[in-house]
Amino acid sequence: MSNHIITDISDFIFISDEPERVDAIFLPGGSHPEQPEYAAQLYRGGFAKWLVPAGGISIKRDKWPGVRSKSDIYNGDYQSDCEFFTDVLLKNGVPSSAVICEDKSRHTHDNAFLSRKVIDEKGIQIKTALIVCKAFHARRCLMLYQIAFPDVKIKVCPVHCYNITKDNWYKSEKGIDRVLGEVSRCGNQFVGDIKQYITAGLEA
Repeated sequence: MSNHIITDISDFIFISDEPERVDAIFLPGGSHPEQPEYAAQLYRGGFAKWLVPAGGISIKRDKWPGVRSKSDIYNGDYQSDCEFFTDVLLKNGVPSSAVICEDKSRHTHDNAFLSRKVIDEKGIQIKTALIVCKAFHARRCLMLYQIAFPDVKIKVCPVHCYNITKDNWYKSEKGIDRVLGEVSRCGNQFVGDIKQYITAGLEA
């Protein structure tokens, strides 16, 4: 296989921006504490006013799967991604007043759109945001949150989980499955959104 293909896939999937001061940090659901730990670090550094952890129970499961790492530190009886992320944030110096919880979503699409619903219901204005997500999840998260928040300038500050990085994903079966799975989802999960966007543009 051509190295150009590997490079093109890597550049598409693994988005990474330098953190900058924003209104909010979005946290798509997951069970790795590295995401909310990094978000808390950014909050303590003055990068954001709000943190928005999202996620209930994955649509693939009937219960929360459990903490993936550092379970000796984060050992609560968590019932959702949001509950877990919130506990990590609080244990890392984030006040509860800065956390906007979304705990009903069951996949990344709803992480974005239900976060928008919660923020709108609270009457909070967000013009700029960072997404803290798993590195191989970066492109899909950005696309979904851009659709849910078309009026917000969004950048991505990822963390590495499962030891899958831009430089090594193609060297393991696990990495290949994860990253090419994301490439596939970035196509098939956006068919309806893109058709709706084109239709709205034609009718405008």
